[in-house]
Amino acid sequence: EAGEATFVAGHPGTTNRLLTVEQLKFQRDTQFPEYLVRNSELRGRLIQWGKTGAEPERIIQRPLQSIENALKVYRGRNTALLDDRLMADKSAREQGLREFVISDPALTRSVGSAWDDIANAQERMRQIYGRYLYLESAAGFNSTLFRYARQLVRAADERSKPNELRLREYADSNLQKLASSLLAQTPIYPELEKLTLSFSFDKMREYLGPDDPIVRQLLSAESPQSLAEKLIDETKLADASVREALWDGGSEAIAASDDPMIVLARTTDAEARAVRKIYEDEVQAPVAAGQERIAKARFAAYGTGTYPDATFTLRLSYGAVKGWEEKGEPVEPFTTLARLYERATGRAPFELPQVWLDARDRLDMTTPFNYVTTNDIVGGNSGSPLIDAEGRLVGLAFDGNIHSLSGSYWYDAALNRAVAVHPAIIITALEQVYEAKSIAKEIRSSR
Repeated sequence: EAGEATFVAGHPGTTNRLLTVEQLKFQRDTQFPEYLVRNSELRGRLIQWGKTGAEPERIIQRPLQSIENALKVYRGRNTALLDDRLMADKSAREQGLREFVISDPALTRSVGSAWDDIANAQERMRQIYGRYLYLESAAGFNSTLFRYARQLVRAADERSKPNELRLREYADSNLQKLASSLLAQTPIYPELEKLTLSFSFDKMREYLGPDDPIVRQLLSAESPQSLAEKLIDETKLADASVREALWDGGSEAIAASDDPMIVLARTTDAEARAVRKIYEDEVQAPVAAGQERIAKARFAAYGTGTYPDATFTLRLSYGAVKGWEEKGEPVEPFTTLARLYERATGRAPFELPQVWLDARDRLDMTTPFNYVTTNDIVGGNSGSPLIDAEGRLVGLAFDGNIHSLSGSYWYDAALNRAVAVHPAIIITALEQVYEAKSIAKEIRSSR
């Protein structure tokens, strides 16, 4: 019922509630706008290609679902950072902690210029962001086949070094997992590869400019489309046995290879490594050191009164069943089965499976379906049990409302809501829709 206490035990993934104001500004002003523009356009390209035939429509489903989910998350986080309430709250809290540090000479010496160091690192990140994103993070080479090529090129180089001197992803502890992924028999769709790779070449030229050395090297005599087509048509890396031979052959095999995708990875690797080195030395390292000092200040100021960011460790959240207000109108905390059919349009994304349409006449439309609570959860909590004050299972958390996306940065009690599925609809679905009565019986008997 509304107002009933609820508790969620689970493993929330990651949050960014302890970032400095300058780190938040970097995400708001630089990182998120670029991501949203680039991937919104890529989404449109995928949808358009999917309309050209049944096979393209099938092929795009997984990448389209992935990109749409990511866009939803990034839009929600960007909206949160554009909220004056959030930024005012973060600024006030940061200023309060800085004043506490200043009031304690010993703490001042210990914490030092932590906030300024992080601010300087963010400015450096702004300067290198384009090249780091498009070269090292490979946003300019959006292709599974290029990813294979870079991994093969770097693995050959890194495995020749002592373990402690390698890039971390090529350490001995990671090599088996890397090889399993790299050498797996995975379907490659050439036309999809051409679409994503040509698009990423185009965006790289747009973001870095035509005078960037890598852009000139790649696109001075080729269009993004023609270069992508040539690379995908001529590379042999879609064949797992070819990748295995290059992996086993090491540096000699990579140096001797004339596969165009291997050549591309070889010729761009120095520039990518260079900007990675700048990032690790001038951004990542000072930020990590600064955050460590700020954490000491926070502990000195608040002791155990605050909790760390989520890291997939076990956490307990308390809350209550409660709706919220959307654009001046109340949103009730419970939905019923009737709303499922009211929302159905017969077309994606509101197309119900036939099994639910067939079961409609035998179902009780007043059955509770989903409900919302004030529990503070984030990605990683999906599947977590909701427990009431008497220790009874009263639902399974699986999502949040759109406002919960701001939970990466703060908990907004007015709007942030966890979404849980009600046990009644679980039993109804098992018994009356899916004919899985034995499972329902097992659930009932375990109460």
